[in-house]
Amino acid sequence: MANDLLKGKKGIIFGALNENSIAWQVAERAHEEGAEFILTNAPIALRMGELNELAQKTNSDIVPADVTSIEDLENLFNKAEEKFGKIDFILHSIGMSINVRKKIHYTEANYEYYHKAMDISAISFHKVMKVAKQKDIMNEWGSILALSFIAAQLSIPGYNDMSDAKSLLESIARTFGYYYGVDKKVRINTISQSPTKTTAGGGIKGFNSLYDYADLNSPLGNAPALDCANYCIAMFSDLTKYVTMQNLFHDGGFSRTGVTDKMMHKLGFE
Repeated sequence: MANDLLKGKKGIIFGALNENSIAWQVAERAHEEGAEFILTNAPIALRMGELNELAQKTNSDIVPADVTSIEDLENLFNKAEEKFGKIDFILHSIGMSINVRKKIHYTEANYEYYHKAMDISAISFHKVMKVAKQKDIMNEWGSILALSFIAAQLSIPGYNDMSDAKSLLESIARTFGYYYGVDKKVRINTISQSPTKTTAGGGIKGFNSLYDYADLNSPLGNAPALDCANYCIAMFSDLTKYVTMQNLFHDGGFSRTGVTDKMMHKLGFE
């Protein structure tokens, strides 16, 4: 049953790919809570066709956009302005590393691929907000979120250059968050989610082992994608109007736990 927590709010959701993606579940929950939004992803991702199902289910338009292209972003925000006037929320759920895909070790990084990962996974967040701010499209007390991971703070073998990308992403949220807050009362945060079984997550070397480790070493266990979506909905709502420039851990307590009894038992220590 819809609770109308986002009734009357308009937004843009970047990065929904299939029903396993967090952005997909955010879109479903936002629709249930009364929001209207535009769905967007890179043209190559849209060729898979699955986003059409989500668009029909949520009565949403799809606008293709290469998130690294200012021209594409300007077109996207123009379409949003035509449809909604001003908007209230943006979700940036985007990450890609060719070094990860090609299983190139971090210490042997291909720097062309490295730059691409930074541009798509982090600098794109700055571009999105730059265009939004220039067009003055966000309503006051609007909320902008990006999805991060604890590899921004801790060394996680196999996460590769995405660790650096997430660190940059969180820094951009803090710095841009200051200026957007002062100028327009727009709040910007990142959510550091548990390892989650998405298409993107599955491409990381040793992901299943990382998932199991985090689950064992979290007092509450790994947070499912749907619960992350619920957290995003709360952050888009007026209930969190004064939360900004934060990296918010949504990981069952993993980020604040040295070791659990379950992990000690697993390792054979009593």
